[in-house]
Amino acid sequence: MTTSRTIRNTIAAVRTVEGGGFVVHRPFPTRMLMDFDPFLLLDEMGPVDYAPGQAKGAPDHPHRGFETVTYALAGRFAHEDSAGHSGVLRPGDVQWMTAGAGVVHSEMPDPEFARAGGRVHGLQLWVNLPRRDKMIAPRYQEIPSERIPIASTEDGKVRVKVIAGEALGVKAAIETRTPILYQHFSLEPGASIVQPVPRDYRVFAYALSGAGRYGDEQREIGAQRMVIFGDDGDAVTLTAGTEPLEVLLIGGVPLNEPIVRHGPFVMNTEDEIRQAIVDYQAGRMGEIAR
Repeated sequence: MTTSRTIRNTIAAVRTVEGGGFVVHRPFPTRMLMDFDPFLLLDEMGPVDYAPGQAKGAPDHPHRGFETVTYALAGRFAHEDSAGHSGVLRPGDVQWMTAGAGVVHSEMPDPEFARAGGRVHGLQLWVNLPRRDKMIAPRYQEIPSERIPIASTEDGKVRVKVIAGEALGVKAAIETRTPILYQHFSLEPGASIVQPVPRDYRVFAYALSGAGRYGDEQREIGAQRMVIFGDDGDAVTLTAGTEPLEVLLIGGVPLNEPIVRHGPFVMNTEDEIRQAIVDYQAGRMGEIAR
């Protein structure tokens, strides 16, 4: 028999500015919550409307020891790195970058989009790597929107894009280093879904728009709040209110390993952080050729 998890806590996203000046809404890390093992950060980028020539991005910056997952909802993001990768993320696309031992990365508005202006909306999730994988070679998985599996309930009132894990009988195309679920649910007004989740996963929801009712208690919670579920069940209940609900369901198995952070470097010890800084300053993570 399925048991729906109750709500342990909620965290409001904090508005802040990142990179070259783009606005993000961040539920963690903040003073209220530093991390959500195995996740290190969630940023909702925008939504914001830019006039021609005003779009902002994140110029060259390094990463080591974790993965970045970028999910574009509106706008076009150009990316390139010190390993020679480059491309453009369009609405609905996902880039799962495993930084591993280190890479210098740039995420900027696509030049054509920057000239014309328009709406930018997207998400970036940082996924910690286990100790055994922190120094693996960098890797990219770039999944265009049309390759991301989508499923719906029989009545068509609930739809899900499966970025990681499994939902409504479909499995994700992306491979993950540790067990993870990342699902984007779209619910029509009044619709509800009971989504199974493994008991050993820590799970949270984050609504992009719409007030939803969450958990076994069906508590009403607005958008841009992180809803943290307890570990007291094997499913999560999501219900839309009087308007459509767009909500992310994200979870994973905790690593239960030490975390030492220094900006874009996340390792297990202070010595490893110092080495990451030395390696970056010595150019061992490369540079973006232009």
